[in-house]
Amino acid sequence: MTAGSRGDVAPFTGLGHGLVRAGHEVTLVTHARFAPLVAGSGVGFHALPVDPRAELESERGRGLHRSTTGPGKLLRVTRMARSLVGRMTDDLLAAAHESDVLLLSASVAPLGHTIATGLSLPSLGLYLQPVAPTREFAPPVLGGGSWGAVGNRLAGHGVEAAVEQVFAPVVPAVRARLGLPAPRRRGTGLRGRTRRGWPVLHGFSPLVVPRPRDWRAELDVTGYWWPYDRETRLPPALREFLEAGPPPVFVGLGSATVPDPRRLSGEIVRALRRAGLRGVIQRGWAGLAADGDDMLTVDEVPHALLFPRTAAVVHHCGAGTTAAGLRAGVPAVPVPIQFDETFWANRLVGLGVAPHTVPLRHLTTATLTAALLRVTGEPEFARCAAELGERVRAEDGTAQVVAAVGRLGER
Repeated sequence: MTAGSRGDVAPFTGLGHGLVRAGHEVTLVTHARFAPLVAGSGVGFHALPVDPRAELESERGRGLHRSTTGPGKLLRVTRMARSLVGRMTDDLLAAAHESDVLLLSASVAPLGHTIATGLSLPSLGLYLQPVAPTREFAPPVLGGGSWGAVGNRLAGHGVEAAVEQVFAPVVPAVRARLGLPAPRRRGTGLRGRTRRGWPVLHGFSPLVVPRPRDWRAELDVTGYWWPYDRETRLPPALREFLEAGPPPVFVGLGSATVPDPRRLSGEIVRALRRAGLRGVIQRGWAGLAADGDDMLTVDEVPHALLFPRTAAVVHHCGAGTTAAGLRAGVPAVPVPIQFDETFWANRLVGLGVAPHTVPLRHLTTATLTAALLRVTGEPEFARCAAELGERVRAEDGTAQVVAAVGRLGER
C-alpha cells in the first residue's frame, strides 16, 4: 500500500515482482493512474481514487509553488493530505480484507497499521526515506542538513507528529469500524508501533545513507528496490538520437510541477548548448520541452535503459531518480525543488558524484551551464559515479524484503 507521486510507487513494482517470483500473491494498492506500472509483472492492482497529478495541478496544489521546503510548506502539504486521506480509506480497507500481510509505505503507514491491527494481520513498513528521528541528520523532508544532535532528533519527532496528524481525522472512525477500542494517548499510533517494535525496512543503499547508529533495532536498511521495467529496448526515436552523436545529458524533474514550463525549458536548453552538450529532455509533470537536432523531448522511458547511455543526469533528486542515477554509474547535477530532494542532492555532492546543487529557484542559464561544464569536464565525477554504481548494483535489497515477508507469513 502506497500513496503519492510516481516516485512513491515505482520501486514497489519491482519489489512486488520479486515477491511474486518467490511464490507470493501480491497486490499493489495505490492511485489508479499508476496501474500501467505493474503490467506484465504478475502483480495485481487495487486502485485508490485520488489522482495526485490532478491535485498538484489544482488551485490548491499550484499554491505550493509559492513556498520552498521547510516547516511552513510541510504544514500546507499536511493540511492538503488530511483532506484527501478520507477518500482513500474505503479502498484501503477493501484491499486489506483480501490480504494476509500488509506492506506499508511511509505515506500510508499510520492508517495501514491501524487496519492491520483491526484485522489481526501482520504488517511491515517499507520506507523509501529515513523517516525515524536520529541525532545524525535533520529530517529529510525538511531538507536534511544538521541542526545539531538534539535539534535533529527534536525536528524528527516533530515531523513524525505532523505525519500522524494527517490521519487523525480518520483513524478513530476506522478503529470503531474494526471493533478496536478508542485510541489511548500512549497506547496507539506512533508510540504504540515503536513500543511494540514494529519492523520497518528502508529501500535505499547504506552506501548512500548508512543506518543511523541511534535507530531502534527493528529499523533496517536493505539496499534499493528497483522498479519493474517490462521494456527491454528504448523507443526507436530515442535510440536513433543516442546513436547520432556523443552521449547526451538527461534532464528531468519527475513528478514535480512548475509555474512556467516554457521559461524553464528555455533556460535548460540554452545552458546545454552553451556547454556544448546534447540533451534528452523528459516532459514529466513539469511539461518541459525542447526542439532542434541536438535536443530530444521524451515522455516516460526506463531510467535503467537510458541513464547508462548519458554523460550526466540533471534531475530533481526524488529518491527514485537519485537511485536510478547511482545505479547507472553516471554523475549528476542535482536540481532539488522541495522536501527530501535537498537531502538526496546533498548526499550526491558528498559522495563525489555531483559538483554542487542548483536548486530550481536558483536555476538560470548561467548557473546550470557552470554545473554542466564541471560535471562533464572534470573526470573525477564520472570516476566516483562509476565506482559507486558498481557497488550499488551489487546490493540486493529485494531479497531482504522477501525474507522478512516469509518470516511474517510463518508467524
